[in-house]
Amino acid sequence: MKYFPIKNTNLNVSNIIMGNMRITQLSLSEIESLILTAMDEGINFFDHADIYGGGKCEELFADAIQMNPSIREKMILQSKCGIRQGYFDFSKEHIITSVDGILKRLKTDYLDILLLHRPDPLMEPEEVAEAFDELHNSGKVKYFGVSNHNPAQIELLQKYVSHKLVVNQLQLSIAHTPMIDSGIALNMNVDQSINRDSSILEYCRLHDITIQAWSPYQTGFFKGPFLGDTENFPELNEVIDKIAEKYEVTNTAIATAWITRHPANIQVVLGTTNAGRLSDACKGSEIPLTRDEWYQIYKAAGNIVP
Repeated sequence: MKYFPIKNTNLNVSNIIMGNMRITQLSLSEIESLILTAMDEGINFFDHADIYGGGKCEELFADAIQMNPSIREKMILQSKCGIRQGYFDFSKEHIITSVDGILKRLKTDYLDILLLHRPDPLMEPEEVAEAFDELHNSGKVKYFGVSNHNPAQIELLQKYVSHKLVVNQLQLSIAHTPMIDSGIALNMNVDQSINRDSSILEYCRLHDITIQAWSPYQTGFFKGPFLGDTENFPELNEVIDKIAEKYEVTNTAIATAWITRHPANIQVVLGTTNAGRLSDACKGSEIPLTRDEWYQIYKAAGNIVP
């Protein structure tokens, strides 16, 4: 497992994250087994959100491992807030209330990182700054970040927030690469050249913000996995399978390695509830894909390399 420090923190993190959005599908013993498998594979980073299972996922996670100080110190815990039923809410009151609920459900005194889940158009950044100061000064949250935010939204927050925003969680997979596409096809009269994300990849690298890739095996917005989909992605699966055979790993490991190969030190958020698939994915943490292999995979997904 590869580890690296998140800049402007004291956190040394695995480049694979166990995401907990779907663990309500499992029994407590199955959740415990999944978490222990993750830890055995070297994962030290666990991602949550107050909206996952209506908060039930955080509660089940803590109950499954019988959360206590000795277990807690082995984990980096991150959660997200800001999504309510039908709207977004970055008010000071909601952020603080959300964190109190998260801590209670996770049975811990603090979060390592709190992310604002999706941009709130009605955000008053001064309120966010007040909430962050209160949470940090009380010891409830060590570090802060965002999820699904563009550069201008981050700049607006950072203008008022005294704490450095250290993470941005964004959708990225081989079959969903808008943060890469337009830079490769710059100034070309093709769809790929359209800048759909305001150069967020380069912005995060310039500002020492760690990117976390969610839905690393999905195509589009929860349209299903591309791995094994030989009807819609025949060439991509053929190329991935060939490279997987070379490294003696599964296609899941190669799909993971395609992201971890990027020099931005992107963390991969796994959403699987299958312990075997989780282990397969972890094998992609350090696979040294060559430059040629990385581009082969990118082109096989239907992208232009001029």
